[in-house]
Amino acid sequence: MSSSSTGAGTADVIGAARERIDALDGQILDLVRERMAVSATVQEARIAAGGRRVQLSREMEILDRYRQRLGKPGTTLAMTLLELCRGRV
Repeated sequence: MSSSSTGAGTADVIGAARERIDALDGQILDLVRERMAVSATVQEARIAAGGRRVQLSREMEILDRYRQRLGKPGTTLAMTLLELCRGRV
């Protein structure tokens, strides 16, 4: 196999992988928006019942889950998700 055909094969693999990444990113963004909507529902119900908008113990559970699955960067990701989902009510 010549180096030019190897390069073309590599470009095909990279192109296909990037298309898949773009599709996954679209799904992730849709899921984040859905999470934001569900979180708003929870916050509205909690406030209507006289509670606080944010429940810190629940947020700590979420942070821990992400950290356990993804390590320290998971905590950063969880913090970003929590920030996106707070205060929309």
